[in-house]
Amino acid sequence: MPTRPGPPTRRSSGILSGPIDGPPEAKLAAVYPLVPAAVGMALVHRASGFTGTLVRIEGGGVELRGRTGQERVFRLVPGAFAVDGRAVSLVRPPVERAAPAGVTASGSLAVAGAPARVAKSARIWVEGVHDAELVERVWGDDLRVEGVVVERLDGIDHLDRAVAEFRPGPARRLGVLVDHLVPGSKESRIAEGVRHPDVLVTGTPFVDVWQAVRPSVLGIGAWPEIPKGTEWKAGVCAELGFGDPPAAWRRILASVSSYADLEPALVGAVERLIDFVTDPT
Repeated sequence: MPTRPGPPTRRSSGILSGPIDGPPEAKLAAVYPLVPAAVGMALVHRASGFTGTLVRIEGGGVELRGRTGQERVFRLVPGAFAVDGRAVSLVRPPVERAAPAGVTASGSLAVAGAPARVAKSARIWVEGVHDAELVERVWGDDLRVEGVVVERLDGIDHLDRAVAEFRPGPARRLGVLVDHLVPGSKESRIAEGVRHPDVLVTGTPFVDVWQAVRPSVLGIGAWPEIPKGTEWKAGVCAELGFGDPPAAWRRILASVSSYADLEPALVGAVERLIDFVTDPT
């Protein structure tokens, strides 16, 4: 993970030395045109000469990746960057609303002022923490209104035993979201072994929930094909230059603002589970 920028090791006079001995920022802002930061744009950090592609916007800084893969973080100081040879003041892009007023990230009508309900006995289980975070990001408001808790299993190898211990019933329904639910997979065999009228197991064809995020929202054409024998997340990070898996997941999750950023297979699977566990019949 890139470290936070420290004080420059070499300072020159004038504007390139930064805000400490340069003109006031208000004056600099009037001198340089304002350019919204955008992932993928090519930039030169004028003080250091570092050239790279913008890969992340965070807080009051941006992260650039150089030609060799080195990543550095720089502050959004007026006049600090050059675009196409012209000095500019890079600024954070305008904040876009995730959904129209009165609509949740899942596309449901928001219930104004509605408090979260006391948790029901019904549950939705997901395989891991990334699945849980993605469901919370898009469906969290809906689930709080319905009083449905999402819990992670950390794998489904012992799903049948976990279901038996849960003791599902008409007033205690259970929904299970599974990755890689395709014919012949280990996951499909496990799912087929769970037979109970108050349990619904559904899922997506994706190897991992990462793939349920549309590639376009990450600025990539498609999720890469990872050879068998290579750990999938590590292979994806290497192919896309996303750093390590924790850093990659932060970037992926931050790119999702509503159900429209997800593949229909995941949206449909989660909606089915919510309907199932909240069905009063």
